[in-house]
Amino acid sequence: MSLSAERKPHAVFTPYPIQGHINPLFRLAKLLHLRGFHITFVHTEYNHKRLIHSSGPEALHDGLADFHFQTIPDGIPSTDADAPRDLLAIDKSVKENLLLPFRDLLARLHDSATAGLVPPVTCLISDAALTFTIEVAQELALPIVLFPPASACSLLSILHCLTLLDKGLLPLKDESYLTNGYLHEKVDSIPGMKNFILKDLHDFTKVTDQNALVEFLNVTAENVKRASAIVLNTFDELESDVLNALSSMFPALYSIGPFASFLNQSPQNHFTTLGSSLWKEETECLEWLESKEPKSVVYVNFGSITVMSPEKLLEFAWGLANSNRPFLWIIRPDLVVGGSVILSSEFVNETSDRGLIVSWCPQEQVLNHPSIGGFLTHCGWNSTIESICAGVPMLCWPFFADQPRNCRNICDDWGIGIKIDTNVKREEVEKQVNELIRGEKGKEMRQKAMELKKKAEEASKPGGSSYMNLDKVIEEVFLKTKLD
Repeated sequence: MSLSAERKPHAVFTPYPIQGHINPLFRLAKLLHLRGFHITFVHTEYNHKRLIHSSGPEALHDGLADFHFQTIPDGIPSTDADAPRDLLAIDKSVKENLLLPFRDLLARLHDSATAGLVPPVTCLISDAALTFTIEVAQELALPIVLFPPASACSLLSILHCLTLLDKGLLPLKDESYLTNGYLHEKVDSIPGMKNFILKDLHDFTKVTDQNALVEFLNVTAENVKRASAIVLNTFDELESDVLNALSSMFPALYSIGPFASFLNQSPQNHFTTLGSSLWKEETECLEWLESKEPKSVVYVNFGSITVMSPEKLLEFAWGLANSNRPFLWIIRPDLVVGGSVILSSEFVNETSDRGLIVSWCPQEQVLNHPSIGGFLTHCGWNSTIESICAGVPMLCWPFFADQPRNCRNICDDWGIGIKIDTNVKREEVEKQVNELIRGEKGKEMRQKAMELKKKAEEASKPGGSSYMNLDKVIEEVFLKTKLD
Protein backbone atom coordinates (compact mmCIF):
# COMPACT_ATOMS: atom_id res chain seq x y z
CA MET A 1 0.00 0.00 0.00
CA SER A 2 1.42 3.40 -0.96
CA LEU A 3 0.08 6.88 -0.32
CA SER A 4 0.14 9.82 -2.70
CA ALA A 5 1.83 13.05 -1.57
CA GLU A 6 -1.41 15.01 -1.34
CA ARG A 7 -2.87 12.38 1.03
CA LYS A 8 0.27 12.01 3.17
CA PRO A 9 -0.77 11.33 6.79
CA HIS A 10 1.24 12.72 9.68
CA ALA A 11 1.91 10.43 12.68
CA VAL A 12 3.39 11.71 15.95
CA PHE A 13 5.31 9.00 17.86
CA THR A 14 5.91 9.30 21.61
CA PRO A 15 7.84 6.55 23.43
CA TYR A 16 8.23 6.07 27.15
CA PRO A 17 11.71 7.63 27.50
CA ILE A 18 13.91 4.59 28.14
CA GLN A 19 15.92 2.55 25.63
CA GLY A 20 13.82 -0.60 25.56
CA HIS A 21 10.68 1.44 24.80
CA ILE A 22 12.28 3.83 22.31
CA ASN A 23 13.76 1.18 20.00
CA PRO A 24 10.62 -0.68 18.90
CA LEU A 25 8.55 2.49 18.47
CA PHE A 26 11.35 3.97 16.38
CA ARG A 27 11.28 0.88 14.13
CA LEU A 28 7.53 1.24 13.76
CA ALA A 29 8.07 4.89 12.77
CA LYS A 30 10.50 3.76 10.06
CA LEU A 31 8.01 1.17 8.89
CA LEU A 32 5.20 3.71 8.54
CA HIS A 33 7.58 6.14 6.83
CA LEU A 34 8.18 3.45 4.23
CA ARG A 35 4.38 3.30 3.82
CA GLY A 36 4.25 7.02 2.97
CA PHE A 37 3.74 8.69 6.34
CA HIS A 38 5.20 11.99 7.49
CA ILE A 39 6.81 11.19 10.85
CA THR A 40 7.37 13.32 13.94
CA PHE A 41 9.28 11.40 16.61
CA VAL A 42 9.27 12.91 20.11
CA HIS A 43 12.24 12.66 22.48
CA THR A 44 12.67 14.20 25.90
CA GLU A 45 15.44 16.78 26.15
CA TYR A 46 17.44 14.42 28.39
CA ASN A 47 17.37 11.63 25.80
CA HIS A 48 17.92 14.05 22.93
CA LYS A 49 21.24 15.03 24.53
CA ARG A 50 22.13 11.38 25.11
CA LEU A 51 21.45 10.55 21.45
CA ILE A 52 23.71 13.32 20.23
CA HIS A 53 26.39 12.24 22.72
CA SER A 54 26.22 8.59 21.66
CA SER A 55 25.74 8.86 17.90
CA GLY A 56 26.36 12.46 16.89
CA PRO A 57 23.88 14.96 15.40
CA GLU A 58 23.55 12.82 12.26
CA ALA A 59 21.47 10.31 14.28
CA LEU A 60 18.67 12.90 14.19
CA HIS A 61 19.21 14.25 10.66
CA ASP A 62 19.36 12.17 7.51
CA GLY A 63 18.26 14.71 4.93
CA LEU A 64 14.67 13.43 5.01
CA ALA A 65 12.06 16.15 4.56
CA ASP A 66 9.33 14.03 6.12
CA PHE A 67 11.01 12.37 9.12
CA HIS A 68 11.43 14.92 11.90
CA PHE A 69 12.48 14.81 15.54
CA GLN A 70 11.03 17.06 18.22
CA THR A 71 11.97 17.43 21.87
CA ILE A 72 9.94 18.28 24.94
CA PRO A 73 11.40 19.44 28.29
CA ASP A 74 11.32 16.79 30.98
CA GLY A 75 12.73 18.56 34.04
CA ILE A 76 15.55 16.02 34.45
CA PRO A 77 18.91 17.68 35.23
CA SER A 78 21.56 17.32 32.56
CA THR A 79 24.26 14.89 33.75
CA ASP A 80 27.05 12.81 32.32
CA ALA A 81 25.36 10.91 29.50
CA ASP A 82 27.07 7.67 30.55
CA ALA A 83 26.09 7.97 34.21
CA PRO A 84 23.54 5.50 35.65
CA ARG A 85 20.00 6.66 34.97
CA ASP A 86 17.59 7.36 37.80
CA LEU A 87 14.55 5.37 36.65
CA LEU A 88 12.39 6.74 39.47
CA ALA A 89 13.21 10.29 38.35
CA ILE A 90 12.29 9.39 34.76
CA ASP A 91 8.96 7.92 35.85
CA LYS A 92 8.21 10.97 38.02
CA SER A 93 9.01 13.23 35.08
CA VAL A 94 6.69 11.28 32.78
CA LYS A 95 3.79 11.58 35.22
CA GLU A 96 4.31 15.20 36.27
CA ASN A 97 6.19 17.15 33.60
CA LEU A 98 5.26 16.07 30.08
CA LEU A 99 1.57 16.86 29.57
CA LEU A 100 1.90 20.63 29.04
CA PRO A 101 5.04 20.45 26.84
CA PHE A 102 3.37 17.77 24.69
CA ARG A 103 0.22 19.84 24.35
CA ASP A 104 2.37 22.83 23.31
CA LEU A 105 4.21 20.66 20.76
CA LEU A 106 0.94 19.65 19.11
CA ALA A 107 -0.08 23.32 18.98
CA ARG A 108 3.20 24.20 17.25
CA LEU A 109 2.72 21.37 14.76
CA HIS A 110 -0.79 22.72 14.06
CA ASP A 111 0.67 26.17 13.36
CA SER A 112 3.31 24.63 11.07
CA ALA A 113 0.59 22.75 9.20
CA THR A 114 -1.46 25.95 8.82
CA ALA A 115 1.63 27.60 7.33
CA GLY A 116 2.02 24.71 4.90
CA LEU A 117 5.33 23.55 6.39
CA VAL A 118 4.15 20.06 7.41
CA PRO A 119 1.01 18.00 6.80
CA PRO A 120 -1.67 18.27 9.50
CA VAL A 121 -1.27 15.73 12.29
CA THR A 122 -3.66 12.86 11.61
CA CYS A 123 -2.85 10.39 14.41
CA LEU A 124 -0.84 9.89 17.59
CA ILE A 125 1.11 6.69 18.22
CA SER A 126 2.05 6.37 21.86
CA ASP A 127 3.72 4.00 24.27
CA ALA A 128 0.96 2.30 26.23
CA ALA A 129 2.64 3.31 29.51
CA LEU A 130 1.88 7.00 28.83
CA THR A 131 -1.35 8.71 29.85
CA PHE A 132 -0.74 12.34 28.87
CA THR A 133 -0.75 11.45 25.16
CA ILE A 134 -4.26 10.02 25.50
CA GLU A 135 -5.48 13.20 27.20
CA VAL A 136 -4.14 15.36 24.37
CA ALA A 137 -5.56 13.04 21.71
CA GLN A 138 -9.01 13.36 23.25
CA GLU A 139 -8.71 17.15 23.51
CA LEU A 140 -7.83 17.35 19.79
CA ALA A 141 -10.20 14.57 18.65
CA LEU A 142 -7.28 12.67 17.12
CA PRO A 143 -7.10 8.88 16.89
CA ILE A 144 -4.47 7.44 19.21
CA VAL A 145 -2.84 4.05 18.75
CA LEU A 146 -1.20 2.52 21.81
CA PHE A 147 1.88 0.36 21.58
CA PRO A 148 2.78 -1.92 24.51
CA PRO A 149 6.47 -2.80 23.91
CA ALA A 150 5.98 -6.33 25.29
CA SER A 151 4.43 -9.60 24.19
CA ALA A 152 0.73 -10.22 23.75
CA CYS A 153 1.05 -12.67 26.64
CA SER A 154 2.34 -9.93 28.94
CA LEU A 155 -0.52 -7.57 28.05
CA LEU A 156 -3.16 -10.25 28.57
CA SER A 157 -1.80 -11.25 31.98
CA ILE A 158 -1.81 -7.63 33.22
CA LEU A 159 -5.36 -7.05 32.00
CA HIS A 160 -6.57 -10.17 33.85
CA CYS A 161 -4.98 -9.19 37.17
CA LEU A 162 -8.23 -7.52 38.24
CA THR A 163 -9.80 -10.99 37.98
CA LEU A 164 -7.03 -12.37 40.19
CA LEU A 165 -7.78 -9.60 42.68
CA ASP A 166 -11.45 -10.62 42.75
CA LYS A 167 -10.42 -14.24 43.40
CA GLY A 168 -8.19 -13.18 46.29
CA LEU A 169 -4.99 -14.36 44.59
CA LEU A 170 -3.62 -10.81 44.61
CA PRO A 171 -2.26 -8.76 46.26
CA LEU A 172 0.29 -10.87 48.11
CA LYS A 173 -0.50 -11.24 51.82
CA ASP A 174 3.06 -10.29 52.79
CA GLU A 175 6.57 -10.37 51.36
CA SER A 176 7.12 -13.98 52.48
CA TYR A 177 4.78 -14.97 49.64
CA LEU A 178 7.58 -14.05 47.21
CA THR A 179 9.69 -16.95 48.46
CA ASN A 180 7.40 -19.51 50.14
CA GLY A 181 6.26 -21.23 46.95
CA TYR A 182 2.94 -19.38 46.66
CA LEU A 183 3.92 -17.85 43.31
CA HIS A 184 4.15 -21.33 41.78
CA GLU A 185 0.38 -21.74 42.15
CA LYS A 186 -1.24 -22.49 38.80
CA VAL A 187 -3.85 -20.07 37.44
CA ASP A 188 -6.55 -21.42 35.12
CA SER A 189 -8.69 -18.29 34.85
CA ILE A 190 -6.79 -16.50 32.06
CA PRO A 191 -8.16 -17.59 28.66
CA GLY A 192 -5.52 -18.26 26.05
CA MET A 193 -2.75 -18.84 28.63
CA LYS A 194 -1.58 -22.40 29.19
CA ASN A 195 0.34 -23.54 32.27
CA PHE A 196 0.22 -20.03 33.75
CA ILE A 197 1.54 -19.58 37.29
CA LEU A 198 1.53 -16.50 39.52
CA LYS A 199 5.30 -16.24 39.16
CA ASP A 200 4.75 -15.40 35.48
CA LEU A 201 2.98 -12.16 36.38
CA HIS A 202 4.58 -8.79 35.73
CA ASP A 203 6.69 -7.60 38.69
CA PHE A 204 4.48 -4.53 39.12
CA THR A 205 1.62 -6.83 40.18
CA LYS A 206 3.55 -8.97 42.69
CA VAL A 207 3.11 -6.52 45.55
CA THR A 208 1.47 -6.38 48.98
CA ASP A 209 -0.05 -2.89 48.62
CA GLN A 210 -3.60 -3.33 47.30
CA ASN A 211 -4.17 0.38 46.68
CA ALA A 212 -1.02 0.73 44.55
CA LEU A 213 -1.86 -2.47 42.66
CA VAL A 214 -5.44 -1.42 41.94
CA GLU A 215 -4.28 2.01 40.76
CA PHE A 216 -1.71 0.49 38.39
CA LEU A 217 -4.21 -2.02 36.97
CA ASN A 218 -7.01 0.51 36.59
CA VAL A 219 -4.76 3.02 34.81
CA THR A 220 -3.51 0.28 32.45
CA ALA A 221 -7.01 -1.00 31.70
CA GLU A 222 -8.39 2.52 31.26
CA ASN A 223 -5.57 3.50 28.88
CA VAL A 224 -6.23 0.47 26.72
CA LYS A 225 -10.00 1.14 26.64
CA ARG A 226 -9.47 4.77 25.57
CA ALA A 227 -7.21 3.81 22.66
CA SER A 228 -8.42 3.89 19.07
CA ALA A 229 -6.37 0.73 18.53
CA ILE A 230 -3.58 -1.36 20.02
CA VAL A 231 -0.64 -2.59 17.96
CA LEU A 232 1.81 -5.28 19.05
CA ASN A 233 5.29 -6.26 17.91
CA THR A 234 4.41 -9.93 17.54
CA PHE A 235 2.84 -12.20 14.95
CA ASP A 236 -0.16 -14.51 14.88
CA GLU A 237 1.82 -17.71 14.42
CA LEU A 238 3.87 -17.02 17.56
CA GLU A 239 1.10 -16.13 20.07
CA SER A 240 -2.11 -17.26 18.38
CA ASP A 241 -4.12 -18.34 21.44
CA VAL A 242 -3.23 -15.20 23.40
CA LEU A 243 -3.96 -12.91 20.46
CA ASN A 244 -7.36 -14.56 19.96
CA ALA A 245 -8.19 -13.96 23.62
CA LEU A 246 -7.08 -10.33 23.43
CA SER A 247 -9.00 -9.73 20.22
CA SER A 248 -12.21 -10.87 21.90
CA MET A 249 -11.61 -8.17 24.54
CA PHE A 250 -10.38 -5.45 22.15
CA PRO A 251 -11.45 -5.90 18.52
CA ALA A 252 -9.19 -3.03 17.37
CA LEU A 253 -6.03 -4.99 18.18
CA TYR A 254 -3.45 -5.64 15.48
CA SER A 255 -0.37 -7.88 15.58
CA ILE A 256 1.98 -6.24 13.08
CA GLY A 257 5.40 -7.67 13.93
CA PRO A 258 8.12 -8.47 13.95
CA PHE A 259 9.18 -4.97 12.94
CA ALA A 260 12.71 -6.26 12.31
CA SER A 261 11.47 -8.73 9.69
CA PHE A 262 9.53 -5.99 7.89
CA LEU A 263 12.53 -3.66 7.83
CA ASN A 264 14.97 -6.41 6.82
CA GLN A 265 12.85 -6.94 3.70
CA SER A 266 12.56 -3.23 2.87
CA PRO A 267 14.94 -0.77 1.22
CA GLN A 268 16.98 0.93 3.95
CA ASN A 269 19.19 3.35 2.03
CA HIS A 270 17.36 6.43 3.31
CA PHE A 271 17.76 5.33 6.96
CA THR A 272 21.54 5.23 6.80
CA THR A 273 22.30 7.38 9.84
CA LEU A 274 19.01 7.71 11.73
CA GLY A 275 19.37 5.94 15.05
CA SER A 276 17.82 5.44 18.46
CA SER A 277 20.66 4.15 20.64
CA LEU A 278 21.26 6.09 23.86
CA TRP A 279 24.68 4.42 24.17
CA LYS A 280 27.58 4.68 21.77
CA GLU A 281 27.62 1.48 19.69
CA GLU A 282 31.07 -0.07 19.35
CA THR A 283 30.82 -1.36 15.81
CA GLU A 284 34.38 -2.73 15.91
CA CYS A 285 32.85 -5.89 17.36
CA LEU A 286 31.41 -6.68 13.90
CA GLU A 287 34.94 -6.85 12.51
CA TRP A 288 35.96 -9.12 15.40
CA LEU A 289 33.04 -11.45 14.59
CA GLU A 290 34.36 -11.78 11.04
CA SER A 291 37.35 -13.72 12.39
CA LYS A 292 35.19 -16.39 14.07
CA GLU A 293 33.77 -19.65 12.76
CA PRO A 294 30.10 -19.83 11.77
CA LYS A 295 27.72 -20.36 14.72
CA SER A 296 30.59 -20.52 17.22
CA VAL A 297 30.18 -17.31 19.25
CA VAL A 298 27.99 -16.78 22.32
CA TYR A 299 26.55 -13.26 22.35
CA VAL A 300 25.89 -12.01 25.90
CA ASN A 301 23.72 -8.97 26.59
CA PHE A 302 21.43 -8.38 29.57
CA GLY A 303 19.72 -5.34 28.07
CA SER A 304 19.56 -1.70 29.05
CA ILE A 305 18.15 -1.95 32.60
CA THR A 306 19.21 -5.28 34.17
CA VAL A 307 21.69 -4.98 37.02
CA MET A 308 23.46 -7.72 38.96
CA SER A 309 25.76 -8.19 41.92
CA PRO A 310 29.55 -8.39 41.42
CA GLU A 311 29.36 -12.01 42.56
CA LYS A 312 26.89 -12.99 39.83
CA LEU A 313 28.93 -11.16 37.21
CA LEU A 314 31.95 -13.24 38.22
CA GLU A 315 29.95 -16.47 37.93
CA PHE A 316 28.93 -15.54 34.39
CA ALA A 317 32.50 -14.49 33.58
CA TRP A 318 34.13 -17.73 34.71
CA GLY A 319 31.35 -19.84 33.21
CA LEU A 320 32.09 -18.23 29.85
CA ALA A 321 35.83 -18.60 30.35
CA ASN A 322 35.62 -22.25 31.34
CA SER A 323 33.39 -23.13 28.37
CA ASN A 324 36.33 -22.40 26.04
CA ARG A 325 33.83 -20.93 23.54
CA PRO A 326 34.27 -17.55 21.85
CA PHE A 327 32.03 -14.88 23.34
CA LEU A 328 31.01 -11.28 22.72
CA TRP A 329 29.86 -9.75 26.02
CA ILE A 330 28.09 -6.40 26.36
CA ILE A 331 28.89 -4.87 29.76
CA ARG A 332 27.24 -1.49 30.33
CA PRO A 333 28.99 0.94 32.71
CA ASP A 334 26.06 0.50 35.13
CA LEU A 335 25.57 -3.27 34.85
CA VAL A 336 26.89 -4.00 38.35
CA VAL A 337 25.05 -2.80 41.44
CA GLY A 338 26.93 -0.15 43.40
CA GLY A 339 30.01 0.29 41.28
CA SER A 340 31.98 -0.25 38.12
CA VAL A 341 32.76 -3.64 36.60
CA ILE A 342 36.13 -5.08 37.59
CA LEU A 343 37.33 -8.33 36.02
CA SER A 344 40.58 -9.88 37.15
CA SER A 345 43.73 -9.96 35.04
CA GLU A 346 43.51 -13.76 35.35
CA PHE A 347 40.14 -13.73 33.56
CA VAL A 348 41.38 -11.26 30.94
CA ASN A 349 44.47 -13.39 30.21
CA GLU A 350 42.42 -16.59 30.11
CA THR A 351 39.95 -15.25 27.52
CA SER A 352 41.96 -12.73 25.51
CA ASP A 353 42.17 -15.00 22.48
CA ARG A 354 38.45 -15.79 22.28
CA GLY A 355 36.50 -13.15 24.22
CA LEU A 356 35.55 -9.55 23.46
CA ILE A 357 33.89 -7.17 25.94
CA VAL A 358 32.33 -3.91 24.77
CA SER A 359 29.92 -1.45 26.43
CA TRP A 360 27.21 -1.47 23.71
CA CYS A 361 26.69 -2.71 20.17
CA PRO A 362 24.22 -2.74 17.24
CA GLN A 363 22.36 -5.80 18.49
CA GLU A 364 20.36 -6.68 15.38
CA GLN A 365 23.51 -6.68 13.25
CA VAL A 366 25.29 -8.84 15.81
CA LEU A 367 22.46 -11.37 16.09
CA ASN A 368 22.28 -11.69 12.31
CA HIS A 369 26.04 -12.24 11.95
CA PRO A 370 26.87 -15.78 10.71
CA SER A 371 29.33 -16.38 13.55
CA ILE A 372 26.68 -16.07 16.30
CA GLY A 373 25.68 -19.47 17.65
CA GLY A 374 23.59 -18.45 20.65
CA PHE A 375 22.37 -15.55 22.76
CA LEU A 376 22.69 -15.34 26.58
CA THR A 377 19.87 -12.90 27.32
CA HIS A 378 17.67 -11.35 30.03
CA CYS A 379 14.61 -12.22 27.88
CA GLY A 380 13.32 -8.69 27.33
CA TRP A 381 10.73 -8.72 24.55
CA ASN A 382 12.88 -6.68 22.15
CA SER A 383 15.78 -9.11 22.54
CA THR A 384 13.46 -12.11 22.34
CA ILE A 385 11.79 -11.05 19.10
CA GLU A 386 15.12 -9.94 17.55
CA SER A 387 16.63 -13.32 18.37
CA ILE A 388 13.67 -15.06 16.75
CA CYS A 389 14.07 -12.89 13.64
CA ALA A 390 17.74 -13.93 13.46
CA GLY A 391 17.02 -17.62 14.07
CA VAL A 392 19.30 -17.68 17.13
CA PRO A 393 18.60 -19.96 20.17
CA MET A 394 18.87 -18.52 23.67
CA LEU A 395 20.23 -19.08 27.16
CA CYS A 396 17.77 -17.31 29.45
CA TRP A 397 18.46 -15.41 32.67
CA PRO A 398 15.34 -13.27 33.24
CA PHE A 399 15.66 -10.32 35.60
CA PHE A 400 12.25 -8.65 36.18
CA ALA A 401 9.00 -7.32 34.67
CA ASP A 402 7.73 -9.52 31.80
CA GLN A 403 11.04 -11.37 31.40
CA PRO A 404 10.21 -14.50 33.49
CA ARG A 405 7.13 -15.22 31.38
CA ASN A 406 9.04 -14.55 28.16
CA CYS A 407 11.60 -17.05 29.41
CA ARG A 408 8.91 -19.70 29.95
CA ASN A 409 7.58 -19.15 26.43
CA ILE A 410 11.08 -19.36 24.97
CA CYS A 411 12.02 -22.54 26.82
CA ASP A 412 8.75 -24.44 27.32
CA ASP A 413 6.38 -23.31 24.56
CA TRP A 414 8.68 -22.58 21.63
CA GLY A 415 11.60 -24.87 22.54
CA ILE A 416 14.29 -22.38 21.52
CA GLY A 417 15.97 -21.72 24.87
CA ILE A 418 17.45 -23.06 28.11
CA LYS A 419 16.90 -21.34 31.46
CA ILE A 420 19.83 -20.55 33.75
CA ASP A 421 19.04 -20.55 37.47
CA THR A 422 18.50 -17.17 39.14
CA ASN A 423 21.34 -17.97 41.55
CA VAL A 424 23.72 -18.40 38.65
CA LYS A 425 26.74 -20.69 39.07
CA ARG A 426 29.74 -20.88 36.76
CA GLU A 427 29.44 -24.65 36.36
CA GLU A 428 25.90 -24.29 35.00
CA VAL A 429 26.90 -21.46 32.65
CA GLU A 430 29.81 -23.53 31.32
CA LYS A 431 27.58 -26.58 30.79
CA GLN A 432 24.74 -24.72 29.09
CA VAL A 433 27.00 -22.65 26.85
CA ASN A 434 28.55 -25.85 25.52
CA GLU A 435 25.13 -27.44 25.12
CA LEU A 436 23.90 -24.39 23.23
CA ILE A 437 26.83 -24.25 20.82
CA ARG A 438 27.71 -27.92 20.30
CA GLY A 439 25.12 -30.11 22.07
CA GLU A 440 22.22 -32.06 20.64
CA LYS A 441 19.67 -29.91 22.44
CA GLY A 442 21.39 -26.83 21.06
CA LYS A 443 21.08 -28.26 17.57
CA GLU A 444 17.36 -28.93 18.07
CA MET A 445 16.78 -25.43 19.43
CA ARG A 446 18.65 -23.88 16.52
CA GLN A 447 16.45 -25.77 14.07
CA LYS A 448 13.28 -24.61 15.86
CA ALA A 449 14.61 -21.04 15.98
CA MET A 450 15.20 -21.12 12.23
CA GLU A 451 11.65 -22.40 11.71
CA LEU A 452 10.28 -19.49 13.76
CA LYS A 453 12.48 -17.08 11.81
CA LYS A 454 10.93 -18.34 8.58
CA LYS A 455 7.41 -17.93 10.02
CA ALA A 456 8.26 -14.38 11.10
CA GLU A 457 9.46 -13.56 7.59
CA GLU A 458 6.35 -15.08 6.03
CA ALA A 459 4.11 -13.06 8.39
CA SER A 460 5.72 -9.80 7.26
CA LYS A 461 5.64 -10.52 3.51
CA PRO A 462 2.72 -9.56 1.23
CA GLY A 463 -0.12 -11.93 2.04
CA GLY A 464 1.28 -12.68 5.52
CA SER A 465 -0.76 -12.10 8.68
CA SER A 466 1.26 -9.12 9.96
CA TYR A 467 1.48 -7.54 6.51
CA MET A 468 -2.31 -7.69 6.14
CA ASN A 469 -2.82 -6.44 9.72
CA LEU A 470 -0.57 -3.46 9.00
CA ASP A 471 -2.66 -2.64 5.92
CA LYS A 472 -5.81 -2.92 8.05
CA VAL A 473 -4.64 -0.64 10.85
CA ILE A 474 -3.46 1.95 8.31
CA GLU A 475 -6.83 2.00 6.58
CA GLU A 476 -9.08 1.52 9.60
CA VAL A 477 -7.29 3.75 12.12
CA PHE A 478 -4.27 5.74 10.93
CA LEU A 479 -6.09 7.15 7.89
CA LYS A 480 -9.56 7.42 9.41
CA THR A 481 -9.35 11.14 10.18
CA LYS A 482 -7.66 11.86 6.87
CA LEU A 483 -10.30 10.06 4.83
CA ASP A 484 -13.24 11.40 6.85
